[in-house]
Amino acid sequence: MKITIIGANGQLGTDLMEIFSSYNTIPLTHSQIEITQFESCLILKDIKPDIIINTAAFHKVDACEDNVLKSFLVNAIGAKNVAKICEDIKAINIYISTDYVFDGEKKTPYKESDEPNPINVYGISKYAGELFTKNYCSQYYIIRVASLFGKAGASGKGGNFVETMIKKAKEQELKVINDIIMTPTYTKDCAQMIKIILEKELPYGIYHLTNQPACSWFDFAVEIFKILKMNVSITPITSDEFVFKANRPKNSALISEKLPIYNLKMRLWKNALKDYLKEKGYL
Repeated sequence: MKITIIGANGQLGTDLMEIFSSYNTIPLTHSQIEITQFESCLILKDIKPDIIINTAAFHKVDACEDNVLKSFLVNAIGAKNVAKICEDIKAINIYISTDYVFDGEKKTPYKESDEPNPINVYGISKYAGELFTKNYCSQYYIIRVASLFGKAGASGKGGNFVETMIKKAKEQELKVINDIIMTPTYTKDCAQMIKIILEKELPYGIYHLTNQPACSWFDFAVEIFKILKMNVSITPITSDEFVFKANRPKNSALISEKLPIYNLKMRLWKNALKDYLKEKGYL
């Protein structure tokens, strides 16, 4: 089985490359493929993979508000280009999407069957990418993830939330939002579950792959320092006290109604966080 990973040097892509190392895996970085240009995507026809995993995204949420065209070119048109080529070469298409396709009004975690209703440019562009994936390709998996943390860090974001908290704790008293609820996701766990989904040949469609259960950003920060045994002063604040350019869903927690059908589940984020901190050499 030949697998091509687009965005292979990104936070999720790095772990996908490692998890799929026993397969014939071809990495493609931004310098090798520009998914916004169909001609550039023709390299996929030359490679002829059985599976294409597209992790490429413009995911700086506030910057998306000022760069609407770029957001849709990367997150939507890019997804369309990849989907069309997947259909042409009969490859399985895996599109990485986001919790931000939801509006956050629901009081419980979102399941795969819940209706998307994004409230910012990033979420709208990713949902458009989902629609292109579904409508242009017959063999697809849409994998929704959230609040990623992995050893490579997010390209363009300078790391991830865990690294930001550890760095800032050494410089200042921390204030962390306590009224936005999400489900943190260790990229290694997500990559491993994608591999299981493919190997078990689960039905095509949408899957939510996030660690469990839901928590606030404040809860997440507290656990980081608890595991590290760091005495850090953290003050919970509301999202109203923080200035965002883009609207954020108050609850974007995800849960899977599909994985349990196949006796699968994502593990607790506290356990995943501990393994991440070990991997990074903090423990």
